[in-house]
Amino acid sequence: MRAVLVRLRRGTGLPVAFGGLMAGGTGSVRIGELSGAVTGALRGLAIATGNGLGGKALALSRPCAVTDYPVSRHISHEYDAAVAAEGLLSVLAVPVVVRRRVRGVLYGALRTAQPLGDRTLGEAVAAARDVEQALVVRDEARALLAAVAGAGAAGSVAGGVAGSVAGAGGPAAGSGPGAAVGSAAWEEVREAHGALRALAPRVMDPALREELLAVCGRLASATAPPPVRDVGLTPREVDVLACVATGATNAVTAERLGLRPETVKAYLRSAMRKLGAHTRLEAVVASRRAGLLP
Repeated sequence: MRAVLVRLRRGTGLPVAFGGLMAGGTGSVRIGELSGAVTGALRGLAIATGNGLGGKALALSRPCAVTDYPVSRHISHEYDAAVAAEGLLSVLAVPVVVRRRVRGVLYGALRTAQPLGDRTLGEAVAAARDVEQALVVRDEARALLAAVAGAGAAGSVAGGVAGSVAGAGGPAAGSGPGAAVGSAAWEEVREAHGALRALAPRVMDPALREELLAVCGRLASATAPPPVRDVGLTPREVDVLACVATGATNAVTAERLGLRPETVKAYLRSAMRKLGAHTRLEAVVASRRAGLLP
């Protein structure tokens, strides 16, 4: 959200922008990010639905604005002290709504009492959409992590299950974790790995992105012993191979990764050269043997 607030200020010329997300289980938004503020008065405020300008935006699920916050008759005034401490007068609030559920609110403000035009409102709404998209990606990432963890509880490698999985092509026959997973479940693990690799670059939260990549690493390394040599694939080359391994065409891979099909081809050619592979299948098999893919 911090980067979004900075872009909002740059795009509108507003001196102050701030916002926050719903605090788990409280039903209120906690202001956690400030940009351009000269005091800490706003930080940590819990905005209840219906209270103040932000609470009104939350209740109505639409943008709201006032030209002179302290005297406005269109809002309640629970947060006047914090707003006054920051010297804010003209304020707008835009709710962040994901799948019809309010998840947060963004504010932009002036220290003078003047109307906020349509351009400023449009920029604020666009900023809220950026936050909404980031939350959608984060939700998808967490859902995938939960699915992989659930597979791990059922006996897959995602939860760090000890033991080796014979062969680069999948689980071994007979006893051991690989046998418990089964071919169908193993393909689900591989599909999850490809989805995680494709999703990770879109995740704005650094900690969550690192968690995704760490899970990808555990999934990949469980299929083979540590590689005897570093084949030197770039992260994007591994992303492409992870998609190819699920049967995706270059066009589908490009769509998943947000790349051009020509770029996908270039990454694939480079990966094949490094792996000494002549076909897509050989590249996938070599990647599995090197512990890069599950």
